[in-house]
Amino acid sequence: MAPHSPAMAAASGLMLMLSGRREAMTEAAATLRAAERALGLAASPSDHDAAFVRVLALWRGGRPSAAAAVCDAILERWPADAMALKIGQAIRFIAGDTAGMLRSAAAAAPGFADDHPHAGYVHGCHAFALEETLHFDEAVTAGQSALRLAADDAWGLHALAHVHEMTGTPHEGRALIAAHPGAYAGCSTFRHHVDWHAALFEMELGDLDAALALYDTAVRAEPTDDYRDIANAVSLLARLEGEGVDVGGRWEELADLSEKRAADACLTFADLHYLMALLAAGRDAAADAMVDRLAAKSDGTETGDVAHQVGSPAAAGLAAFRRGRFGAAVEALTMAQAGLSTIGGSHAQRDVFVRITIDAAMKAGHMRLARRLIRERGTTRGMDSFAITRLAKCSGVTA
Repeated sequence: MAPHSPAMAAASGLMLMLSGRREAMTEAAATLRAAERALGLAASPSDHDAAFVRVLALWRGGRPSAAAAVCDAILERWPADAMALKIGQAIRFIAGDTAGMLRSAAAAAPGFADDHPHAGYVHGCHAFALEETLHFDEAVTAGQSALRLAADDAWGLHALAHVHEMTGTPHEGRALIAAHPGAYAGCSTFRHHVDWHAALFEMELGDLDAALALYDTAVRAEPTDDYRDIANAVSLLARLEGEGVDVGGRWEELADLSEKRAADACLTFADLHYLMALLAAGRDAAADAMVDRLAAKSDGTETGDVAHQVGSPAAAGLAAFRRGRFGAAVEALTMAQAGLSTIGGSHAQRDVFVRITIDAAMKAGHMRLARRLIRERGTTRGMDSFAITRLAKCSGVTA
């Protein structure tokens, strides 16, 4: 891409879209208009430029699936376009289209020979797509190739961390992160997501104090309001509380930031984490407003459909759970379960909602349902400590 081309302007708008912030959506709209003007003024408009501008227009217009499909079309015509691959992967990840992620990455990978400067990062994309579609052995091979070719590939490292999370190998996960500090140390806020994985490994190894210490020193070392950082923090605190840990006043800081973001309405994944922080801190008015907003009729976009169809019952269930109405919680959360992948995020990230659903079923006395949910959860991962302890509590109870 030329530095001042319409495609570069579109790429800037796409980065804004990835932030999941309302003001960034406004900026992305302005960037789209500028890119379209630049394209129209070009003496000989480039097809490549026009394609990237179309990706931004479609995504900004609420059609992420169509936007990702254009990224695939770019790769078909320009096979070694790493930007098209990465943007397409990011859009599909946010939309929960893991099958599309794998299809696109697998098709693109042959266009990047090992001597291509972006080859390692492409293997990292392929590794994560393989992991999210539960092809764990192949994901390990691709992730190792990513780190071999690009030692600073945080995405490839994180794909391998996801494999260890999903396969119940926390010792190996802990060792992996410790052995590759250079892969993620300088990765802006993404390094906190890798720290989140480190904390999950400590939890699985039974060291809840170490996990909480990582929350303070790494996961939440910087009080940003990036939705991904807030999601890491909210998810970790919720997991720790689920294991009986008193997290003190840590919810307050997250609730302060979430209350300011509660009306963004950009991503259901972000909304549900904001809601959890508000509920945990007792911000009832703000929480109820979010529940009501998610219950409103869809605006007709893909994002709006997900918010209404999945976000609404999930939000109602989270609110009921926090307020001790466990029967209502499990009813709403199980209603959301089938479509939960469409909110985006990874299996590991969405697991917090699955855990809460199982705990709601148990607290409501629905032990048979809890056992079924535990078994269903086990189809995508090994029998980890959460499953083992919950199953033990259900043992012998026939309700």
